[in-house]
Amino acid sequence: MSKSAERESERLKSQSRLDSEKELVDRNKLGQFATPPELADSIVEYAASQLPKSASIRFLDPGFGTGSFFSSLLRTIPKRIEHAAGFEIDPHYGDEAQLIWRGTQLNLEIADFTTAEVPRSKFNLIVSNPPYVRHHHLSQAQKSHLKATTIAATGVQMSGLAGLYGYFMLISRAWMTNGGIGAWLIPSEFMDVNYGDAIKRFLIENVTLLSVHRFDPAEVQFDDALVSSAVVVFRNDLPSPSHTVRFSFGGTLNKPRLSSPVPVSLLKTVRKWTSLPQSVDADRTGAAHTIGDLFTIKRGLATGCNEFFIVNPEVIEHYSLPRELFVPILPSPRFLASDEIEADPNGNPLIERKLFLMDCRLPESEIKSRYPSLWRYLQSGIEHGVNDRYLCKERGPLWYSQDRRLPCPFLCTYMGRTVRRDTAFRFILNNSNAIAANVYLMLYPKPILAGLLESDSSLKRKIWQALSRLAPESLLGEGRVYGGGLHKIEPKELANVSIDAIAKHLPKRSFPKQLFD
Repeated sequence: MSKSAERESERLKSQSRLDSEKELVDRNKLGQFATPPELADSIVEYAASQLPKSASIRFLDPGFGTGSFFSSLLRTIPKRIEHAAGFEIDPHYGDEAQLIWRGTQLNLEIADFTTAEVPRSKFNLIVSNPPYVRHHHLSQAQKSHLKATTIAATGVQMSGLAGLYGYFMLISRAWMTNGGIGAWLIPSEFMDVNYGDAIKRFLIENVTLLSVHRFDPAEVQFDDALVSSAVVVFRNDLPSPSHTVRFSFGGTLNKPRLSSPVPVSLLKTVRKWTSLPQSVDADRTGAAHTIGDLFTIKRGLATGCNEFFIVNPEVIEHYSLPRELFVPILPSPRFLASDEIEADPNGNPLIERKLFLMDCRLPESEIKSRYPSLWRYLQSGIEHGVNDRYLCKERGPLWYSQDRRLPCPFLCTYMGRTVRRDTAFRFILNNSNAIAANVYLMLYPKPILAGLLESDSSLKRKIWQALSRLAPESLLGEGRVYGGGLHKIEPKELANVSIDAIAKHLPKRSFPKQLFD
């Protein structure tokens, strides 16, 4: 066994032991997810191939860990390494890594890369799996420093909702030689979310983006994190107007399932990069008419404590709670056997799992005098700290009052997986008076559509059927995806889905011309 192979074997054993010595929740806060060796090899191989074959390599990994990328470099092209450096903020991993790589070209600092001084001698190959630290784990002082450092390095203003990995990638530009290559294993969320816009702008304006490979979300790259991952590779120079970017999906970085070149000029107009490379035309930049033209879309109700505010009939009977202060609410989609909900004469849904939401805006003093059983139930909530939960506390004295949600005829599930279904999302036809919790999106017909529905009783079913027939890719393309194949779609994202696919299933006379003008 070669010396580099021996070191890699030692590193893997150390990695496993070090991970086991830390709680997963602590590693999550610091974004510490080790790169599998095969994945590290493919990224290093691809990134190094973008440099001239004769070029000596000055290597940097600003989120070093135990050194998966440096190990790959040593095992694949050791003779080209002129210098190697790394940063690891956590001594738990950094101290061990220094022992593993002693006697090599590596200069590893146990320090925070984002606060380090940029050296005079820069790097032509930066490869990293930066810490996936979400914004709420960053203090305001950290965010202020990171934003200032990023602006100094790139001129780009980052969103306060951006994760630490985005700052790492942009700050690294100041450490790169002209023409240097950067390869980053990062969450693919930046491709879709609003706070990823600054990162995308950097990639298409400040550097020459060479490739973006998105792994299939159903094939997570990390055993200990359900993160949908992407590899972003760029060269540190400005792009030419005719430049094209290699977008690929699925399989491996070097053998993707899908791959297409995308002109930078088109990339600037594509809102969601996860639509690529499946679609490289302008259709993804926004349909002429969208679901938002027909519906006002809202998330379902967030109660603040479902187990207290949402009860079944047995709980109502057990506590003798006043039925008139409870309204029907739908259970989680997994408890709905059908996508159409029928109702009894009182408007209650005819479903197996019947639930009711407390709907009371009376002051406690009036509740105590008029509804003593409900008042006692509220006191039990106070005893268990329900009133101190975030949403409840924000409501003030009436901590038990809920936002107003009217029953809605059309619902869409908020998240789901593409398992045994063509799409992750279900459209529900709600013929009952039940409202919905925030696991649903509620589609309220806008006035022009509401008028049509009143005049044509058959139209509601036609619209529901047309919604249910929407091409899965039109919904999945607008939504976002997480590791393990979990898809989610927000109200604004659903509103962007093309409505033209709905209209073609309906008689032309169903819609007045102004609906599409």
